[in-house]
Amino acid sequence: MIPYRDENETQRRAIVTATIIGLNILSWLMVQGAGSDLALAKSVCNLGLIPGELTGLLPPGRRFPLGPGLACVTDPGRQASHLLTSMFLHGGWMHLIGNMWFLWIFGNNVEDSMGRLRFIAFYLLTGLAAALGQVITNPDSIIPMVGASGAISGVMGAYLVLYPRVKVYALVPIFIFFTSIALPAWVMLGYWFVLQLVSGLFSSGDMGGVAFWAHIGGFVAGVVLIKLFAREKYITAHRAHHWRPRRLLREW
Repeated sequence: MIPYRDENETQRRAIVTATIIGLNILSWLMVQGAGSDLALAKSVCNLGLIPGELTGLLPPGRRFPLGPGLACVTDPGRQASHLLTSMFLHGGWMHLIGNMWFLWIFGNNVEDSMGRLRFIAFYLLTGLAAALGQVITNPDSIIPMVGASGAISGVMGAYLVLYPRVKVYALVPIFIFFTSIALPAWVMLGYWFVLQLVSGLFSSGDMGGVAFWAHIGGFVAGVVLIKLFAREKYITAHRAHHWRPRRLLREW
């Protein structure tokens, strides 16, 4: 399913969400050379997060291939700064476009619920939680992690808590065609989370380069942290929407 819009209007412009998208695009163009082989490999090697390097389970000088005729060598030290830098790098055009699309669909409302400064902190914290989730489950992995999907998973988890019944419209492939469907957010995001969980449980290590446990860790962090970051009126509205008893009408 590919979501393309929701029925959730914002009260203010999503400036931080737009800025994060801009920073990711700028990083892709200026740091990663818009995907050119050498620039992409250098960015992933020098700024991507290698779990085994962070945990110290990989010795310095360990080599691994990053493309035809290209190899990356692990450095001394844990490179903790790569927890942050890796969140603004991507592995390809589709990786970038997909992540930024999901961030725009769900991020503007989450930003609206907590304000701009809080949203910056929330986004970074869920991104860090996502990275640590992947590191904990694959502590000796040599595969570099890049991408904003962990932090965006946190945004999606927050959206699920705040707006579970809001309709989200998505394109669903049927053979060679696409059809549009409208589903409550809890159905769409719940399906996405279960898919990540099943994939994480039944994959061995980093399956296909997808960090499923980063997605799971970010999503769970978003579910937990949203109640600390969202304004009280949004949490109150969420409770009232779900727990207010319906009136029983008797027809005579």
